[in-house]
Amino acid sequence: MAPVTQTTIIPHSQEPYVTRTYPSEGELDVIIQNAAVAQKAWSAVPLSERIAIGRRFMDEFKKMGPEIPMELSLQMGRPVSQGAGEVRGFLERSQYMLDIASPSLADFTLESTDKPGFRRYIKRVPLGVVLVIAPWNFPYLVSVNSVLPAIIAGNAVLFKPSPQTPLTAERFALALTRAGLPEHVIQVVHMSPELTNHAINNKSIDFVSFTGSVLGGRSVARIAADATGFKGVALELGGKDPAYVRPDADLEYTVPELVDGAFFNSGQSCCAVERIYVHESVYEPFVDKFVAATKAYRLGDPTLPGTNLGPVVSLASAERIRKQVTDAVNAGAKCLIPDDLFPQAKTGTTYVAPQVLIDVNHTMDLMKVRKFPLSSPGFVSSGQEETFGPVVGIQKVSSDEEALHLMDDSPYGLTASIWTNANDNPGSEAVFLKFVDNLHTGTVFLNRCDYLDPALSWCGVKDSGRGVSLSKFGYDQLTRAKSVHMKIKT
Repeated sequence: MAPVTQTTIIPHSQEPYVTRTYPSEGELDVIIQNAAVAQKAWSAVPLSERIAIGRRFMDEFKKMGPEIPMELSLQMGRPVSQGAGEVRGFLERSQYMLDIASPSLADFTLESTDKPGFRRYIKRVPLGVVLVIAPWNFPYLVSVNSVLPAIIAGNAVLFKPSPQTPLTAERFALALTRAGLPEHVIQVVHMSPELTNHAINNKSIDFVSFTGSVLGGRSVARIAADATGFKGVALELGGKDPAYVRPDADLEYTVPELVDGAFFNSGQSCCAVERIYVHESVYEPFVDKFVAATKAYRLGDPTLPGTNLGPVVSLASAERIRKQVTDAVNAGAKCLIPDDLFPQAKTGTTYVAPQVLIDVNHTMDLMKVRKFPLSSPGFVSSGQEETFGPVVGIQKVSSDEEALHLMDDSPYGLTASIWTNANDNPGSEAVFLKFVDNLHTGTVFLNRCDYLDPALSWCGVKDSGRGVSLSKFGYDQLTRAKSVHMKIKT
């Protein structure tokens, strides 16, 4: 039988870029078994030595930095002018997770005063072999959240990148290998959905970290539940993230922040701002400023330095985004960005113009996606239920209470942002804290959006997923507690 391959298509040119070959099921089983053997030896390496390899890994990755922006543009379409930001973020998260590794993974010792004659403590021990299924939209930033902490904690990693960004995982693994990571502790494996199912079912896979669509996440969770043993699963899924602009917001600051939060990476981010609620007292000036800033984008070839808005990842994605805009207009929404302002954005291309819609409401998919059924087919490696494009809806509201209701009226719960002058107005801070307490999201921002602080836990609720990455709690997810109870003879 001829080997099965995948080919990455360059988004803006639709030309083939790189091709990779899938292993057979038997070859995949050998890869996983090698990981399981290597993990046992790796977990016995002192934590200080693992951290030292992690720091050398950062040095090796830095050397690759100049090559990465163009390579990313050709794989997933982000403008080359913006690729260095992902490298910086990758290194920032790596640095933080290495800095906190020792205290996060240290034994927790209980005081003996309450129970004389005993010594008791709790160890954090690695899970074993971790399967990381990574996305294409921020392939370095997202994968580092789980791959590096998993390895530092003493696990081995089977790393499946998206077919759209295969080179990113290969660079990640190469830097670790050059830093001295033992053979088979990290292995990059390009897999079809069927092979991914097979890997999840393998008894030597102990934990699955998946980032992708809700349908894909549900399928992974179901397969893991049906597999041999009780595998742990972390799911970082979609978002339909809202923002609320209060009457006292500084529009000169707020508008450019929200424009960037909506359109950076062509809106292809799980925590991109997809819906904005604006108090009626500042609605018209906010919309005017937002539209003016949107019109200043330069859509085009992402490999050119003057481009700051590239194509979306695929023709299918472009058509789905256009359909969502058309459906909203047919339901009464109004587009504020003229078609002729971005002539590149034609049907049949991956170029999608940035678009701002008003007169929107929650009957439209643009503002509120439908709840998905519990059943789904096998592992889904791509596809998004949110807009996931350079499109945003702006809705007028009359009160904080209305904004809170609409923001929370979603099956998703990843992030939300509130824009208000809390620094100079204690009353505004109190309002913000009320939103914090009542929004069902993993993160609530004040006067910022679309950002991950590695010191804070990154997590979602509802259909945005389960589990935690980054912060000390990210290490908790990639280890298990083991209690040691010693009675001391007297």
